[in-house]
Order: sequence, then C-alpha cells, then structure tokens
Amino acid sequence: MDVQIAPLRSWDDFFPGSDHFARPDFKDISKWNNRVVSNLLYYQTNYLVVAAMLISVVGSLSPFNMILGGIVVVLVFTGFVWAAHNKDILRRLKKEYPTTFVLIVMVSSYFLISMFGGVMVFVFGITFPLLLMFIHASLRLRNLKNKLENKMEGIGLKKTPMGIVLDALEQQEENVSRFTDFISKVKE
Repeated sequence: MDVQIAPLRSWDDFFPGSDHFARPDFKDISKWNNRVVSNLLYYQTNYLVVAAMLISVVGSLSPFNMILGGIVVVLVFTGFVWAAHNKDILRRLKKEYPTTFVLIVMVSSYFLISMFGGVMVFVFGITFPLLLMFIHASLRLRNLKNKLENKMEGIGLKKTPMGIVLDALEQQEENVSRFTDFISKVKE
C-alpha cells in the first residue's frame, strides 16, 4: 500500500480564534464522532507535528522508556485490532465505541508499561499528545474547506497514516458512505 502524507494545514487554520471552536453536542454521538474523524483526517499532519514535538521533548529526557512505551502501545493496539477481527464482542466494541476501544488499549498499555517503571514517560510522551489531538478534533468546528476536501478526498484518505489507523478502528465507512451519498445527490 502506498502511504501518502496529507498536506500540512496552515497554523492559522489549525489554531484560529475561539469563534472556530465549540463544545460538541454530547447528545448526538454520531455527529460528534463525525466531527472528530473529519478533523483527524483533515489536520492529521498538524497533529503529527505537534505529537512529534511533544514526543521529542519527552524522548530526549528518557529515550529508553519512550521507545519502550511506543513499542508497547503499538503491540497492544495491534493485538487488540487483531483480536477484534476474530471476536465479535470486540469487533462491536471497536465499531460502536471507538473511544472506549482506544481507552482500553491505553489502559492495557499503561499496566504493561508500569511493570517496567516508565509510567510518567507513557503519560506525558504518549497519552498527552493523543489527548490533545482528541480535544482539538472534538472542539474544532469544521469549516467549508474541511468539509469539501474530506468529501473530495474521502476515498483517497484511506492511504494516509490517520486513514489507516481510522480504518483499523473501522471509523472510515461512514465517511465513504456519506461521500457516495453526496455524489449520488449531486448526480440527481
């Protein structure tokens, strides 16, 4: 598979004024999930840059624990995704409650890492960047450019790093089906 890096969005678009941020509608989980997925796809390179900066700072302070933490998280995530493909209950959990699924992966990783004594590195080097991404993606309102690019690039975004992760969490199908619905409405 040919993985492509999505373009870096301007920092003025990434961190605009407070009028471009709003609390999500907690009563409509589907709408909130769609906002998060769309923002994760649209700003994925910006999130990668911010995470890389945080990981670099923490990693320079404790490189061994940072590498160990990264390996544990990747292995646990891969194990849970594999198990979800083989167990119906985990597949449904991953599909219907992706945040819960990721939290289970993170808590499991935390307990494994705590055996090696790298808990603070895990918290600040791995969990904190993920939390910042989730908060930004939840609060950032999608603008017209975000919506149009996600609709136009919807199928191609599966080949980006975030698209691959969201595909593993089975969060891509909604966007693809909405994209095909949009195309069929345009044809009518």
